[in-house]
Amino acid sequence: MMLKGKIALVAGATRGGGRGIAAELGAAGATVYVTGRTTRSQQSDYKRPETIEETAELVSALGGEGIAVQVDHLQSQEVKALVERIRTEQGRLDILVNDIWGGENLFEWNKPVWDHDLDNGLKLLRLAIDTHLITAHHALPLMIENSGGLLVEVTDGTAEYNAEHYRLSPFYDLAKVAANRMAWAHAKDLEPHGATAISITPGWMRSEMMLEHFQVTEETWPEATKLQPHFVISESPRFVGRAIAAVAADPQKARWNGQSLSSGSLAQAYGFTDLDGSRPDCWRYMCEVMETDKPADAAGYR
Repeated sequence: MMLKGKIALVAGATRGGGRGIAAELGAAGATVYVTGRTTRSQQSDYKRPETIEETAELVSALGGEGIAVQVDHLQSQEVKALVERIRTEQGRLDILVNDIWGGENLFEWNKPVWDHDLDNGLKLLRLAIDTHLITAHHALPLMIENSGGLLVEVTDGTAEYNAEHYRLSPFYDLAKVAANRMAWAHAKDLEPHGATAISITPGWMRSEMMLEHFQVTEETWPEATKLQPHFVISESPRFVGRAIAAVAADPQKARWNGQSLSSGSLAQAYGFTDLDGSRPDCWRYMCEVMETDKPADAAGYR
């Protein structure tokens, strides 16, 4: 297993892309701390059924070691305690994935700032930006104690795409641009320590919420193309996980430092496929068309 002995933290791993990323790091042999707010005994304000325990069990079933820790990443002391626990139990951190989100119910498409609910918009920014900075602040000092570490900022849209396309909400737009810029900035600080930072975007992801919207399952998802033909280029949450696992295992990962990448572009570079053997590349081909068609999160990846 190419990541055997590596220690990873996937912050925001309850569902969607975070779960897929944790799963693939586990499949590569890593020990993965998976965090989120929803446990079997306590739900978050999402009121969704997925739990961090389920994610940890999936990691272990695939060959890694999954460790579930309930954390609200807006709470600095909780994140600090998490990192102290990782230090005590493992003595190192090799991979940090910032996938914290929580904004699906907060943005409003096609509304200018004066019409958008202000409290919801500001909360979205805190969830999308503050959480990532808080987690980086506490976790990166542990990661840079050993060279070769990897920080991944998960977002929606490549830097190139987001620079030229308005993401249909001023708050959502800022949140997704910010993650790309954070990765670029962290790359400057991490490079002297032999560590790498990237941002990554999945394509149109078949998250739990997206599958529910189309009333399909991961096994029956092609049926949704009858309603939305563009869904044919959708990808499972494991696809972006395979992208991150490939970068994490790459001894030459520093070549990506500071770059904005996508699951599809990395599949071309490393040769991996999705679970069904396909190799979708949303941002290269179809996103501009899909932009006005899709419900919910523009990439549906959470």
